[in-house]
Amino acid sequence: MPTKQILSSHENTMEKAVDFLRNELKSVRTGRAAPGLVENLVVDYYGSPTPLKSLATIAIPEPASIVIKPFDAGCLKDIEKAIKASDLSLSPVPEGKMIRLNIPPLSEERRMQIVGQVKQLGEKTKVSVRNIRRDANKQLDDEQKNKSITEDDCKKGKETVDEITKKNDKQIDDIIKAKSEEIMNS
Repeated sequence: MPTKQILSSHENTMEKAVDFLRNELKSVRTGRAAPGLVENLVVDYYGSPTPLKSLATIAIPEPASIVIKPFDAGCLKDIEKAIKASDLSLSPVPEGKMIRLNIPPLSEERRMQIVGQVKQLGEKTKVSVRNIRRDANKQLDDEQKNKSITEDDCKKGKETVDEITKKNDKQIDDIIKAKSEEIMNS
């Protein structure tokens, strides 16, 4: 396999890891209402696990509340049960054919805990990126042993993998820094 294919494949995998982090951080509570808090919540809908965003519209009528209006009023209780079972620490308030979630302000201590969780997510993503780098370097070494690429191509490939890894690590740091500031300043 040529060096460019190896690099491209592993770069895409690293980008997916960073995108996964971004999506995970959408569901982290910041003290402000955001659809990302609940949209990926899994609801047991007629026996099958279904994301909330597939079952209802999610609106933010004011900065401290989320309104969930199910397409099928019959699943209102299922949505309520899923919210109570989640780790969001929010209590759903049924209002006719919709559910309101009031987002209480976060204490300073709770903000610090959430920032810690965000940093842990960032570290896990960095570990994933480093594992991808290790796999890429191993694949380059294997290709060199099989005489598919030259020693120079292998060395240049490893340097490129390191540059891609540094770029993704910086992206992760920037994402974590921005989310931490958002949590502490909201």
